[in-house]
Amino acid sequence: MGSSMAGHLLAAGHELTVFNRTKARAEGLLERGAAWADSPAAAAEGAEAVFTIVGYPADVRATILAEGGALAAMAPGSLLVDMTTSEPSLAVEISEAAAERGVSAIDAPVSGGDVGARNAALVIMGGGEPAAFERAKPLL
Repeated sequence: MGSSMAGHLLAAGHELTVFNRTKARAEGLLERGAAWADSPAAAAEGAEAVFTIVGYPADVRATILAEGGALAAMAPGSLLVDMTTSEPSLAVEISEAAAERGVSAIDAPVSGGDVGARNAALVIMGGGEPAAFERAKPLL
């Protein structure tokens, strides 16, 4: 799903730096102009907005909060949007950790599956500060 979602951002003219645990899964995006990063932190460095969508809560924690995770490299004023269907308590933990760094965080799980992602027809449920959600809306 993430590849399709990222592809829509590329098609809209946004610059993307991507990370996937399996680089081959990002090849289509790289061929279309996305840049590659070797870690979530490298992908997040210098980004105005960081989007994540991974499999399970442990993956969310590793991608965002762990050493080498995206949040450690994010600048104050940037925006973090996690689109993984995860645990509410983890979303709160991410929001609190992001706020400590001056980063706005949105919990935005999706419904609609791979077909919805390919067709840009996902339902996105957003939680977080209203101002952060408004910043995220044009990208969603």
